[in-house]
Amino acid sequence: MNDGAPDPLPHFVSHAPYDTGRDISLTASAAPQWRLVLQKLRRRRMAYVSGLFLLLVYASLPFSEIIAPYALEDRNADYLFAPPQAVHLFHEGEFAGPFVYAYKGVANLNLFRWDYVIDHNRIQPLRFFCSGAEYEFWGRWKADFHLVCPDRNGVLHLLGTDRLGRDMLSRVIYGTRISLSIGLIGISISFVLALLIGGMAGYFGGLIDSLALRLIEIIRAMPELPLWMALSAALPVNWSPLAVYAGLTAILGLLDWPGLARAVRAKLMVLREEDFATAAILMGAGPGRLIGRHLLPNFMSHLIASATLSIPSMILGETALSFLGLGLRPPVTSWGVLLVEAQNIAAISSYPWIMLPMAPVILVVLAFNFFGDGLRDAADPYR
Repeated sequence: MNDGAPDPLPHFVSHAPYDTGRDISLTASAAPQWRLVLQKLRRRRMAYVSGLFLLLVYASLPFSEIIAPYALEDRNADYLFAPPQAVHLFHEGEFAGPFVYAYKGVANLNLFRWDYVIDHNRIQPLRFFCSGAEYEFWGRWKADFHLVCPDRNGVLHLLGTDRLGRDMLSRVIYGTRISLSIGLIGISISFVLALLIGGMAGYFGGLIDSLALRLIEIIRAMPELPLWMALSAALPVNWSPLAVYAGLTAILGLLDWPGLARAVRAKLMVLREEDFATAAILMGAGPGRLIGRHLLPNFMSHLIASATLSIPSMILGETALSFLGLGLRPPVTSWGVLLVEAQNIAAISSYPWIMLPMAPVILVVLAFNFFGDGLRDAADPYR
């Protein structure tokens, strides 16, 4: 008897498995953070293409000797300040494959320089995966295998030659290894210092925070380029090229950490008050474990994106110092060293291709900026 109350509605329970119709492995609740960042990055086309370009450039660094058509110091006295050659596919209306036209130098006694005349009747086919100029691979093993080579009786100077008859394209490829590696090693030094100093300041606060902030403000208050120039000029002139390379890398890395350290400090000051941080402390986690295992992973992707944006400044710093004669010096070859010859206005007006080493600097810096901006947006959980 229910005393006039309505009967309860029947309740049915289904024991069949629930199918959402979606792959839960790709949902935000199941996918790891790196996959979510990669999915967001793919939607930013310019950043994604820039990242692939940088990946390709860095992957080519160990194989610079193979990619370059000539060895680093190969000279040809018959082609001093020779202009760039264009690659053609068709000769007199017929497909002839990739080739360049032969050219030869003619003395210009009025301007006291060499003028080069193109011989359109003589083609020089390009050879691929071929034997060419001999080199020492990684400075250890002698080899002569190249990705592309000139014709056996011809030359191949796609970016022209310098005043000593050295191929500009080959020297740019060799210089890429030096200039880009400085950026990576320098940002590694800067990244470690930023995590150490910014992490201690943000977690402990108090006197440590005050001292760290004062140090950051002092370094950021100094003019960047004059400080680089002063420290680079202090490097002994009798140092070996490897020692100068290490010293210049250390200078760039030791002066670039303050901006990243302030970001680490601000993030840690917020995260240390969260409930998960308090729970880790109550369970016995020390400062090192709390920072390394619980706090830093929560914003590591943002730090990596910020560090990516700092690499272009180091590449430009090396280029500027080498261009001014205060950075790397021959026989080391970098983009800045190659641009030293562009200091002569008369040489630029007669041989404008000596400024072509500026092109990879612009392309790489733009790619890093596009990729860094896209990676920072992709790492932001609120976007």
